[in-house]
Order: sequence, then structure tokens, then C-alpha cells
Amino acid sequence: MDNKDAEKLFFIPFNTGGHWLLLAINPIREIVYYLDSLGNDWTTYPDMKVLIDTVLQAFRAQRDIQTSRRGANSITWIKVACPQQRNQIDCGYFMLRFMRDALALGRLKIPTDYFDEFKCAFYTKDQVDEIKEEWCQFMIELNVCS
Repeated sequence: MDNKDAEKLFFIPFNTGGHWLLLAINPIREIVYYLDSLGNDWTTYPDMKVLIDTVLQAFRAQRDIQTSRRGANSITWIKVACPQQRNQIDCGYFMLRFMRDALALGRLKIPTDYFDEFKCAFYTKDQVDEIKEEWCQFMIELNVCS
């Protein structure tokens, strides 16, 4: 990766052991956008934070980036105020919807108060059903369910 990659986001669907959330990572700028449809803080999942911080530090080392002792802990975690699920089963669909919204808008940053175009407290049943249908179509096209 070089400077032209400084504005790329990498999407990491993350399962905490029973809950899906989305991490959007800019490894060059060392920014982790954290989107959780249950509204938990990343400190709720300390193993996840340690894993992602370790990966970013290894990425930094691989690129031979010299940092001061203070700079070694310069990874920025940003909690994004995103739509919240109203049940205990739709987290995977919310995570997919968050990723889809970001990709559809082509944004290089995720605002802390989510995207104005998709801002809402909760997704409607129709919005959740829409991502379920898109996921089903994607799986059918991959011929995964044959």
C-alpha cells in the first residue's frame, strides 16, 4: 500500500461469539470505525480490540513506519452512532446494511453520527427485508445453495 491507499476503507464483519458488528478500517491512517447495532462500546469486546490493534501495529511494522513510544498507541477508534436493532437476532443483517450503505455512498470516512442519507434510529422492517433479499440473491448468484 502507498499514499494513494491512504483513503481506503477495509470492511471487517466481526462476530463476537454471538453478535455481528462491523469494523471499517483505514490502516494507513490507523482509524477504526466501530458500528454496533446493539450500541455497545468496543470496550465490551476487549479481545476484538486487542486483535485489531495488534493487526494494525503489525501492518505498521511491516511498512517500517517508525513511531515514538506515544505514537505506538495512536490507533483511533471511532464509535459510529448507527441504527439500532430492536431484537436479538437481526445483528447480521444490520452489519450487512451498514456495509452496503457505506459502499453505496462511496464515502472514504464514516461520520460519527452515521450517514445523513441513511440516518435513523432504527431500520424499518422493509429496510431489513431489503438487505435480506439482496443477501439471498447474492447467495443464489454464487450458486452456494445448490
